[in-house]
Amino acid sequence: MERDPDEWLPERKGQKRKQLDQNDFHFPSQICISEQVSILNSTFSSNLSHRAAAKRATHLLADLAKNEEVVHDIVEGGAIPALVMHLQPPPLDQNDRFLNPLPFQHEVEKGSAFALGLLAVKPEHQQLIVDNGALKYLVDLLKRHDNVLTSRAVNSLIRRAADAITNLAHENSTIKTRVRMEGGIPPLVDLLEVADTKVQRAAAGALRTLAFKNDENKNEIVEYNALPTLILMLRSEDAAVHYEAVGVIGNLVHSSPNIKKEVLLAGALQPVIRLLSSCCSESQREAALLLGQFAATDSDCKVHIVQRGAVRPLIEMLQSPDVQLKEMSAFALGRLAQDSHNQAGIAHDGSLMPLLKLLDSKNGSLQHNAAFALYGLADNEDNVSDFIRVGGIQRLQEGEFIVQATKDCVAKTLKRLEEKISGPVLNHLLQLMRDSEKAFQRRVALSLAHLCSVADQRKIFIDHHGLELLIGLLGSSSPKQQLDGAVALWKLANKAMTLSPIDAAPPSPTPQVYLGEQYVNNCSVSDVTFLVEGKRFYAHRICLLASSDAFRAMFDGGYREKDARDIEIPNIRWEVFELMMRSNNFFDVTLHIAQDLLRAADQYLLEGLKRLCEYTIAQDISLENVSSMYELSEAFNAISLRHTCILFILEQFDKLSARQGHSLLIQRVMPEIRNYFVKALTKTNSRIQP
Repeated sequence: MERDPDEWLPERKGQKRKQLDQNDFHFPSQICISEQVSILNSTFSSNLSHRAAAKRATHLLADLAKNEEVVHDIVEGGAIPALVMHLQPPPLDQNDRFLNPLPFQHEVEKGSAFALGLLAVKPEHQQLIVDNGALKYLVDLLKRHDNVLTSRAVNSLIRRAADAITNLAHENSTIKTRVRMEGGIPPLVDLLEVADTKVQRAAAGALRTLAFKNDENKNEIVEYNALPTLILMLRSEDAAVHYEAVGVIGNLVHSSPNIKKEVLLAGALQPVIRLLSSCCSESQREAALLLGQFAATDSDCKVHIVQRGAVRPLIEMLQSPDVQLKEMSAFALGRLAQDSHNQAGIAHDGSLMPLLKLLDSKNGSLQHNAAFALYGLADNEDNVSDFIRVGGIQRLQEGEFIVQATKDCVAKTLKRLEEKISGPVLNHLLQLMRDSEKAFQRRVALSLAHLCSVADQRKIFIDHHGLELLIGLLGSSSPKQQLDGAVALWKLANKAMTLSPIDAAPPSPTPQVYLGEQYVNNCSVSDVTFLVEGKRFYAHRICLLASSDAFRAMFDGGYREKDARDIEIPNIRWEVFELMMRSNNFFDVTLHIAQDLLRAADQYLLEGLKRLCEYTIAQDISLENVSSMYELSEAFNAISLRHTCILFILEQFDKLSARQGHSLLIQRVMPEIRNYFVKALTKTNSRIQP
């Protein structure tokens, strides 16, 4: 992960942004700018008065350029060629050829470099400044440093020149290359060693920009032996110095494995780790980013970073109010957590909870870095119980993730945890579910409902009473706990059943004796007649005996209907009775008659028809009618419909909880929920046994 060197800076080099009230702001006129440009064009000489006028003009243009509103006017007024001209020493007049030093030596050049640096803040002006020859003169200004005789004025000039180079090269790959070709990198590297910290910072800032996404510049910076000095700067007490130094190193190592090795061999690792505890949040952030880059591909380096004490300060940074600091620490921890040697230690040091909290962030990058770190930590089976202890499974499942890559990462993390739920890990969790305090027992049961394999469901939820913990949540006074329990039970049911009653219709009843459609209600061959709503329905005893225990008892037992020719059928409509008698044929039960037909099928023990009716009714279950549907299932012992109601209640628990009578419905169905899961889990377990 490479960062633009100025991405987090409040302002570009030398730029002072002012919040101006447009009503109060007085825009300088073109006449004022033109006057200063005219002065610069007419005072390029060694004459004292000319030099004084040029100094005033460059400083005035620099002051004007601090306000972005007038930068364009300054450029349009022809200031760039005039300012570039004054970056170099003027030709000596005949009378002044023995002057040493020149009047206002360094001051005019400094004012010009400062003004050009401010104009270069606008990307559209950068190339124009370079095309006017500024780079050569700016590089020459960098070389004015003398370790013995250097004055404050020279240092100030050099700093302005370095800042101007930084702004010119900002996000401009062509100009970065031009700086190198003009010989700008060697003097910048030399300036890292000067005693003036402001010059150090300016030189490092320029190198940082030049190294950003430019491999040739990176290589030259390293070839000119910048690394030892940069690493010494990491130990500086001046926060601005170590901030720039760590930024340069970060851009040098990005996508450059060979430079990364050189940086590590030069001893950068421990100073960078120390910066994690710096009072400067910018340096902390850059150090975390750099450690993430160090750890990207080198497994040994990942281990060394952890061994040298990086984990605890990185975890502390996760809890900072600074979003970017949290982002970079999560990035570093994510890289470190991909090594199996580090995973248990990182989790043990308390990283799980702050990482899980970051999943609630509205910052997509921060959220993804946290998810990636959690994915790494989930690879170690020793961390599974810790994930559950801090509620990690629920947070991963319930999080609202901004980008698809994060969603995929979370799904892989849950899958990774699921794969760990077996053998010693499962036994340990079962022990915790038995011996821990109640809240944690429930948390274990909730997590196992989502993560366990079908083969272990009976062991967990029947043999070790996990089912009672989940059902207990349904009776909780906490709506959140109730919902958690319902979601877990719904997940458990989905795992336990290949197809739920909602998923597929039962087959139509298979007849044992079937005479054909032409014999239904046919008086010519009938041997029994039913009277329904005053109308006769003709039937055949042999078919009825084969289709239902109720009819078998009617005709084979001691009932008065046994020998009767006409049998009256009360309380059933003709339409319903006719469909019931045709149920040996294949037909679809329509919703408008399904409940009446269910009642008739239950009365006459036509189980196949009953199942068809239950299936049809189940398609119409809704939030509004689920309670009455459950009552219907109880009234006619419609087991399949009852189970479907239970599954619907669990699936729609969140929506149902907002409706009146919800708590009464839950209390009513809880015993049946228990019975349902006991049978389902027992049946599932027996089915998968070898």
